[in-house]
Amino acid sequence: MATAALIVAAGRGTRAAGQVPKQYAPLGPEPVLARSLRAFLDHPAVTLVLVAIAEADRALYEQAVAAAHPKLAAPALGGETRQRSVLNGLRALLPHAPVHVLIHDAARPFVTHEVIDRVLAGLERAPAAIAAVPLADTLKRTDAGGLVARTLPRAGLWRAQTPQGFRFDDILRAHEAAAAAGREDLTDDAAVAEWAGIPVELVDGSEANVKLTTAEDLAMAARPLAPAPGEVRTGQGFDVHRFTVGDHLWLCGVRIAHDHALEGHSDADVALHALTDALLGAIGDGDIGQHFPNSDPRWRGAASHLFLADAARRVRARGGAVTNVDVTILCEAPKIGPHREAMRARVAEILGIGVSRVAVKATTTEGLGFTGRREGIAALATATLVLRRSGT
Repeated sequence: MATAALIVAAGRGTRAAGQVPKQYAPLGPEPVLARSLRAFLDHPAVTLVLVAIAEADRALYEQAVAAAHPKLAAPALGGETRQRSVLNGLRALLPHAPVHVLIHDAARPFVTHEVIDRVLAGLERAPAAIAAVPLADTLKRTDAGGLVARTLPRAGLWRAQTPQGFRFDDILRAHEAAAAAGREDLTDDAAVAEWAGIPVELVDGSEANVKLTTAEDLAMAARPLAPAPGEVRTGQGFDVHRFTVGDHLWLCGVRIAHDHALEGHSDADVALHALTDALLGAIGDGDIGQHFPNSDPRWRGAASHLFLADAARRVRARGGAVTNVDVTILCEAPKIGPHREAMRARVAEILGIGVSRVAVKATTTEGLGFTGRREGIAALATATLVLRRSGT
């Protein structure tokens, strides 16, 4: 069942008082938007992702996205209000004919797959489902002078979050009808659905799924992501794959047309295999063959970014952060130069780090050895990371 995600990123973020709109502000090693996007691009149930942006931000968007992704559609232009931006995005999704759509604010970069899963599960039970958390704070109403007039009961009150999920045709019709009726005062897509008579189910969101609104929000969100003193670790990886019959191969997560393929149980991405081993080596956690044995049919033909993402998860689970990776590819062909930047961007995306922390180099062996004879490709990789919990 086709599920699209619409990321709303056309706002100006004036309350964040930054030099760029808040969705493009740095959050650790990457922009806010890049982090929000990754949650949906990496989710197996999401088949397409589209971002609604402001025309003035196109260069910022292209910088934040950095590299093409097979799930990422060309951006749609937003409107003067959030409602108009969502409507424009929904119209742009029409040719893709999704069954469901998840609408998410770009300024919520900490959304997790678990929250997305709960919204999708809610869509199986109801025409619409939104992430939300019950209100925990006491509510006060003030008078004109700023004094407390009364305390309001909070029972049954929830704070709506995103993503908000809908049957695509339903929410598109609702937004079209609201626009035709001049209703520009509806603050989220669930309110549009409610106005149109569409039942909406609440599912558990997360307190971590905060919306970044002010400069203080950005600063608080970035604090846990900032590098901290700790134990520096370095790991090395090496891998080799022979050539076989085929018309393309994978290197650093990038598909490259070639007169041969690489032979392997997975997609045989020799560069990502070496880098996966480098990360595992830095934390003393075995190697790729231990965690993803070629005797296991689950990994036959698997995309190697899954292996690297798992190694990065293991690093984070030990309180670590990847600070730099360096990959050297040894081959006579194909030429790596034309693909180098796409490779760097893809590795950075998988690891959740800035592109400036990724190096991809290539060299030949001057016709010597098996790579010189064009029998295969080898790759060397080094990974440096910081463990904030020493001794783990």
